Amino acid sequence: MRIRLCIARLAVPVVAAAILLFAAGRGSVASAQQAPAVGVEVKIDNFSFGPAAITVAAGTTVTWTNRDDIPHTVVSDDKVFKSKVLDTDEKFSYTFTKPGTYPYFCSVHPKMTGKVIVQ
Repeated sequence: MRIRLCIARLAVPVVAAAILLFAAGRGSVASAQQAPAVGVEVKIDNFSFGPAAITVAAGTTVTWTNRDDIPHTVVSDDKVFKSKVLDTDEKFSYTFTKPGTYPYFCSVHPKMTGKVIVQ
């Protein structure tokens, strides 16, 4: 009888702790699902940016990936952002924090142009 009483006294805190841990873990998962990373991809291929124009919310990170066989750059007209020369499969990212229109081009091939509109 004493052994059962001791086990019962130990079981209550253990079960309570398990419930709290389970609930805390579920809360973390829910928070992670509610706050996904914000990002948009632009491909550089065949001497063009695709899509050539995008509209994003302030705080969005845009990543350009060079899928072409030759080097390219990503440079804003007003020099707000500027990548290094990107070889095949290299990436450049920039986070747009202020609303506005950001035209850009490839400094190696100036006829390659694109635009990011931030709302």
